[in-house]
Amino acid sequence: MSELEISLQQLRGMIGLRVVHNGVVCQVIEVLEDGPSLVLQNHGPARPVQSNQHGEGSRRTPETFTIPVLTPDRREIHPQYLALELT
Repeated sequence: MSELEISLQQLRGMIGLRVVHNGVVCQVIEVLEDGPSLVLQNHGPARPVQSNQHGEGSRRTPETFTIPVLTPDRREIHPQYLALELT
């Protein structure tokens, strides 16, 4: 079986879309070429506290998730990508 080719242009077209990842409503905010992967930002009310360089919580930030598009061998679509639901 050969490697799958996924167009980065097609993936970039997903930026701005809202999806559900593990029951959390997120928005696609970035496409990482290496992988490729999608970066999702949580749009729910929960915002974890972000630590500064000294380990002290200083501000609340939206949680982000990185979802691989292909499996490591690049022969199949990754199950996490397949599990995303459009809203």
